[in-house]
Amino acid sequence: MYCNEFGRLMLGLCRWKQSSVCGILSCAGRSGFSWTAVCTQRALVLQRSRCLESQKHAVPCHISARSAFNTTVDPDEVRRFKSLASKWWDEQGEFGALHAMNDLRVPFIRDNLLSVHRALHPGKPLSGLRILDVGCGGGLLTEPLGRLGANVLGIDPVEDSIGTAQLHSSFDPDLQDRVSYRACTLEELSAEEGEERESKERGPAQFDAVVASEVVEHLADLETFAFCCSHVLKPGGSLFITTLNKTNLSYALGIVVAEQLLRIVPSGTHDWEKFISPVELERLLESNGFSVQSVEGMLYNPVSGAWSWTNSTAINYALHAVKVRDNAKPDQAEESTSHKDPSAATQS
Repeated sequence: MYCNEFGRLMLGLCRWKQSSVCGILSCAGRSGFSWTAVCTQRALVLQRSRCLESQKHAVPCHISARSAFNTTVDPDEVRRFKSLASKWWDEQGEFGALHAMNDLRVPFIRDNLLSVHRALHPGKPLSGLRILDVGCGGGLLTEPLGRLGANVLGIDPVEDSIGTAQLHSSFDPDLQDRVSYRACTLEELSAEEGEERESKERGPAQFDAVVASEVVEHLADLETFAFCCSHVLKPGGSLFITTLNKTNLSYALGIVVAEQLLRIVPSGTHDWEKFISPVELERLLESNGFSVQSVEGMLYNPVSGAWSWTNSTAINYALHAVKVRDNAKPDQAEESTSHKDPSAATQS
């Protein structure tokens, strides 16, 4: 199934405007690009990954090597996104693919929430729900969730991105009482929320849902991320994640093609070593009190600029999990048995 989809995608690329293709090939030629070089680079990445795997005796298997910083923020990522902060709402620019992704991720979040919470207001189905958008950037996902009636808080460590988000939302009166933004990290918000709960004798957590779309592949510490998400969610609350799988195909298309050839996103946007498979992510979440409900594959077509659902999770995927218990400290969390990776048969 996926081979057919990938074949159609490649056929579409081959039919691109001749001038565009020639330009790409010309640039590739001048830069000395070759698939041999790609394979060599890929081998080095895998070698580094195997070196990390050999150190598992010092780090639990569900915690990646980057999960030793106790902060989700990677300073290099902050600097990169700060330089792009004014471009969030340019649908033809660096974030065009994220704008297009709303066609999938907004219904994915809405429909899964409505399977638990009954819609009380036609046209505003998420009314009464409080959602946290982690790594909100310029508010590309925060705003449509607010228009569905939810009360949404968008947080991001890049102050310039928050400024862009606040300015853009200010032009829509319908969002004034539903959408708000803060320049802070998830762990800072979690600590504040924890202090408030302690002062109220363990009052309830405040969010019905946490969204982290195209975020986890940019974080420094996923263990801290999962722990804090569970901490700020109400029991039974939902966590929504979209991210990139850690496969050969995601490296080839997500980095080589998307960044180096087609320039869909700026070069250096992604680090393959930070990608995470659905199985590894599920294991991490379950050790922090979540139960994964669904994992769906996503495919981007650079010719049409549109996203579609696919049976394969080999490149991009969306995940929905529900908080089933209060999380313990990471080193006290039980190891949980993971389900079979739905992308295993499609990895290359």
